[in-house]
Amino acid sequence: MRVWWTLAAVTAVLTVGAAALLVPDRVARFAGPEPFPAIDRSALSDVQVRIVEILQAQFETQPEGEVYAGGVTEPWCADFVSWVMKEAGVGLVNPHSGGWRIPGVYTLQEFYQSTGRFEGPEHRPTPGDVAIYADGSPLGLHTNVVVAANGASMTTVGGNEEGAVRVRTVDIGPGLRLLGYGRLV
Repeated sequence: MRVWWTLAAVTAVLTVGAAALLVPDRVARFAGPEPFPAIDRSALSDVQVRIVEILQAQFETQPEGEVYAGGVTEPWCADFVSWVMKEAGVGLVNPHSGGWRIPGVYTLQEFYQSTGRFEGPEHRPTPGDVAIYADGSPLGLHTNVVVAANGASMTTVGGNEEGAVRVRTVDIGPGLRLLGYGRLV
């Protein structure tokens, strides 16, 4: 009986180890943390520059999530996006409350759809666009702000990524499970 348990344990360890080796690079790239990227701001609009500056300041200071959520303790990725846009002078409007804070990912998507600024996952994002991920994506149901993109990958800054403000560079493709993007303009 003892030999059977030993064999079962060894088999389990080998199976988990083999599965870890098969994880696609696009998922492994979510491992973070990354430093804040150097971004050429000369080609950006004034609003895009403000957004990048705000994101960088939040990345460097790492406030608690309640700062973005109006003192509420909750998952705060959409709160973070709402707060950044408000601070940049391009505030969002919660379609249910009329307030600036949009605490849910689906409500954030609803806002962009209602304003004609929602694009599907095939959209080529630009700095200031908001990426919105489906449940089941490597980050789960989530949202963050694009700071750079080249067609094959994008760099984002998001709140409540492992409980912090994080920078991520991810490959754009079907495995990312994007619902789409909220366009800045």
